[in-house]
Formats: sequence, structure tokens, C-alpha cells
Amino acid sequence: MRVALTIAGSDSSAGAGIQADLKTFAAHGVFGVSAITAVTAQNTTGVIASAAMPADLVTSQLEAVVSDIGVHAAKTGMLANAAVVEAVAAAVADLEIPFLVVDPVITASSGDLLLDDEGLLAMKKELLARAHVVTPNILEAELLSGTRIRTEDDRREAARRIFALGPAYVVITGGHAPAGWGPATPSDEARRAKSEAGSADRIVDLVYDGEVFTDYATDRVGGRHTHGTGCAFSAALAAQLALGRSVHEAVPTAQAYVAGAIRHAPGLGRGAGPMNHFWRLDSDKAGRL
Repeated sequence: MRVALTIAGSDSSAGAGIQADLKTFAAHGVFGVSAITAVTAQNTTGVIASAAMPADLVTSQLEAVVSDIGVHAAKTGMLANAAVVEAVAAAVADLEIPFLVVDPVITASSGDLLLDDEGLLAMKKELLARAHVVTPNILEAELLSGTRIRTEDDRREAARRIFALGPAYVVITGGHAPAGWGPATPSDEARRAKSEAGSADRIVDLVYDGEVFTDYATDRVGGRHTHGTGCAFSAALAAQLALGRSVHEAVPTAQAYVAGAIRHAPGLGRGAGPMNHFWRLDSDKAGRL
């Protein structure tokens, strides 16, 4: 059984964080284990309160899981502060945790701050150098790179700057880009997808490996039930890496998974509701009825 590890905060609404990651791992046929970095009181309308775990307790969780069960890939989410970021970076190195996906969670979907300034600096200085993949959205990419992103050229420059911080791959997701915004020089795949979609709005995720830029385009799924999309995307990447897939194989798989989870959302809550992480299972059941 392949094992994936999530190092993230607990979301009491179960739409994001540890809960979303574990659901995503299970949906991909991977056994999920966890180290909780923070506890939040939140729902679909926002974060009400939060508290970070002591850094040494985070380290103990990681040591306990890796020493006994072992992991084939891992991902980070909410890390809260510099002490936790530094503890995680040290543990990844000391425990030789492979294929680390860093989802640089800085704010929640509601705009609530989930990582302080010192934590962001520690992430840039210590954690990204341990990462196999980092998956910022547009805002997170701006904060990590110090680059204002308004065009595709800006996004590529941000990717270059983030790559210089040490990860093997940079994936800047396009879900937070304005509707209709896309690559100025799309790859053949993105151009073909755009042609096939006609005028449909597209999301284009950019992958950079230090030499080549690759665009992966997918249909944008409408609706407000998008709580935890970044968590699910990065967890799906980690699950695919744990299964032995490459980053270029994993990205379109993660895109399709998140799109389906939004499309089949259960419609819960008064705000940005959770997705349906087990939509494929539900679809299979429906097909057998």
C-alpha cells in the first residue's frame, strides 16, 4: 500500500486542511497519514479562531509516522508560523521524506491570514529548498517571488524566481486568475484545448522545471463551492507522486479530480462550500443503479 503524508492544519468544516487531504488521498487509493500543525475553528464563511501546535509536537508526529509506517510522498498545507516551518523543513531533511509537495498556504479562501510574515520568510529560506514541487496560486506566487503578476510573462518571471529558491518544479495554478486570462504564448496542448472549448473560460496551470514552461489547460467549473481547492490539488499531486507518477502526469490528473469535486459539490454551508472529494465513487454507484 502506498502512503502519503499531509502536514497541515485541521479544518473543523472538513472542506480544507488535513481533512480534505486525507479524503483526497483515499480517493486516489493511497493510505493517508498526518501531522497536524494547527487547529482552526472555521466554516464556509471564514476562520473564527486558530492556534498553532508547538513545533516539537509537530516534529514528534512526523517522527512517529515515518519511523513506523514510512511514506512515499508528502505535502504541506497551513504551517502557521516560522517555528513550525523550520521544524518541518528539518524533519523533511532528517527523516528523508521523499517527494515533498509544498502548498504555500498563506491565506484562507475567505482572506483570513494562515501564515505570518516570519513564517513566509522561513518558507522561502528553508522549506522550498526541500520541495519537489511547490504549488502557489497567483497571490501566493506574488508573495513568494516579489513579482506583481498581471500577464503571462509576469507569471513566468515569478516561476523563475520561485524556482531559484530551490524546488525541483514550480506549479503556479490559474484558478485565481481573472476570467479569460491565459498564456500569451500557449503550448500546443493549451492551444488545442482552447480551440476545442471554443469561447469557454479556461484555467491554465503553469509548470516550470528550470528549463521548460508547460501549460495545462482545463475548463473552469462555475459555482461557489470551492473551499479547499488548493489543498485538494496539492494532495492529489502528492498522491500521484506516491503512486510513482511524474509531475507532468500528475498535474492533469489533479486538475480533473478537482474539477469533478467542484462539479459534484454537495451544496453545504452559507459561504464557499466544500467539494465532493469522493465524486468518482458516487458516479460509479450511480452508474450501477
